[in-house]
Amino acid sequence: MANETPFRFSMIRNLAVLLSLWEVAGRFELVASGALPAPSAIIARFWADKSDYPPHVLATLEASFLGFLIGNAAAILAGIAFVLSPFLLRLFRGVNIAIFALPPIAISPVLVLTFSGMAPRVILAALGCYFATMTATVLGLTQADPRSLDVVRAYGGSRFDEMRLIQLRSALPSILGGFRVAAPAAVLGAILAEFGGGGRFGLGTYLLGSLGRADPPRLWGIGLTATLIAGLAYAAFAIIGNRVTGTSRAVTVPTAAPAAPVAAANPAMALILAAAAAALPLVLWWLLLTVLNVPEMIAKTPAGVFDYLFMGDGAPQARERLLAALAQTLPITLLGLAAGLAFAFTLAVLADLFPAITRSFMPVALVTQTMPLVALTPLLVLLLGRGTSLILWVTISVTFFPAFVTIAQGMAMVPRAALELPRAYGASKRQQLTLISIPASLPYLFAATRLAAPRALLGVMIAEWLATGTGLGNLLNQSRGYLDYGMIWTVAAVSVLIAVFFYQVVVIAERWTLARLGMRTTE
Repeated sequence: MANETPFRFSMIRNLAVLLSLWEVAGRFELVASGALPAPSAIIARFWADKSDYPPHVLATLEASFLGFLIGNAAAILAGIAFVLSPFLLRLFRGVNIAIFALPPIAISPVLVLTFSGMAPRVILAALGCYFATMTATVLGLTQADPRSLDVVRAYGGSRFDEMRLIQLRSALPSILGGFRVAAPAAVLGAILAEFGGGGRFGLGTYLLGSLGRADPPRLWGIGLTATLIAGLAYAAFAIIGNRVTGTSRAVTVPTAAPAAPVAAANPAMALILAAAAAALPLVLWWLLLTVLNVPEMIAKTPAGVFDYLFMGDGAPQARERLLAALAQTLPITLLGLAAGLAFAFTLAVLADLFPAITRSFMPVALVTQTMPLVALTPLLVLLLGRGTSLILWVTISVTFFPAFVTIAQGMAMVPRAALELPRAYGASKRQQLTLISIPASLPYLFAATRLAAPRALLGVMIAEWLATGTGLGNLLNQSRGYLDYGMIWTVAAVSVLIAVFFYQVVVIAERWTLARLGMRTTE
């Protein structure tokens, strides 16, 4: 804790300097002709609009809270089931990866079409929580002390006794770390559903209704309010984790779907199980629509999407529009992903060489991390306009920070003994990085790429939806206006498939690279 005090003081000082510079830039309109208003102007506008905020904030909080409860309850139960049954873990692998990779902006209109009332916001908030808490639960349960488990077995305890008495207790710090990541994700999910049309009130609805009013202070006020809610949710579980576990250290949730041991003795059965895992998301999609009895005109099953895209009378035109949108979205997604990862890697290296850089940059990084993406994008539109540069900045802003944290953690976890040898031979800090730290942190670099790839697609689609009028995001928005339900479901399905494809490409590249280097994969 003694080492944390100077770091916190430095962050507070840097934040004060940043706010002072922001005030000067806003007062004299030094940035984008007033698109960056002074903090005092934002506060004044917020005070003038104070009567507007309560119903919108309460609606967002209600949906976020319910989604947080439901998503985390499902995640913990799933994590327990996966640890008790490796078969279930392998069977649901496709579902877990799809939930992790799906761009929420793509399925928001689908949920609004399928459900009514607050349900779309709650579901999207719950989906945002599920993966982080599920992986954290599996990680915590599988890292229980084996000696304690042996004691329970020696006294005749059952598998459930091991889980109840040992594993759940040892998993508590990891689960609380998952909650810390899930809380801001629940806020983002609720706001994205509000953008898709899910409700009369909510910060997303308020922000969407304020976009065309040429009032930057109001947009900044709404965006910063959403950021404050997400940040407080994160901080609340950081404090709870500190109280319960006695540590304030942030927990990094794995970005890989937990993998069960593969039964190599029966390759045919392993292949069948892999095929079942790939088909299960489609089966659940069809089953959900069937159970809910959603009208066929609105809800498209996997077969309905296939018919719309390949068999129907308008299939050629639908494919042409989809391919044109993909040609606009995919290149900028890959470029933004590469730029975000390069920025994260460079910053992690500089942070290792010059720790003061981290302290100076952290206030800005934390704001971009906690501000919901859908609230950040309109603010960047004010500063950058509606061109390609906007998409790049949005993509970089949502990918670099989680990637930076993951890569920096990998460098920090290099054993001291591994660094002592080059240091004994007079190697410089830069040479230690090149020879030891960077190669040893390659698994974390791949983990960062897995984490960043779906976020990059999400960032591009939100920028296209709100600002540029191009690509998959714009096609999705247009389809809502035209009531083209087939295209809405098609874009949602294709977006998830692209994100899953990106994820699997990174997994394959990771396995191949680390196998050649004789290193263990994190997947």
